[in-house]
Amino acid sequence: MKKFIVLYHAPMDAMQQTADATPEQQAEGMKAWMDWAQKVGDKMVDLGAPLMNGRQVRPDGSSSDSDKNVVGYSVLQAGNMEEAKKLLEGHPHLSGWNDACTIEVHETMPIPGM
Repeated sequence: MKKFIVLYHAPMDAMQQTADATPEQQAEGMKAWMDWAQKVGDKMVDLGAPLMNGRQVRPDGSSSDSDKNVVGYSVLQAGNMEEAKKLLEGHPHLSGWNDACTIEVHETMPIPGM
């Protein structure tokens, strides 16, 4: 099985919408994520976590706020990219709560000897 990094992107207004959600709305959102994770089953390597306060670090050691809107990650395992994308069908991040939300998928590259 190959491993895939799943990056969740959302604009700032979507993040504010999440922050402003009622406890009931938050619980409903969490249930949708848990239902999706259960559907994925043993293909889920790591459900991941939300991300915040990203920084871009340069070779000279300087850094600045990241201009990317990466708000979370997960790790899946699948036979190929098509199978990985199929696992994302019906994902709650794409459920229409904000049409600007996207998911990015990258296959990890194995390094011999590691």
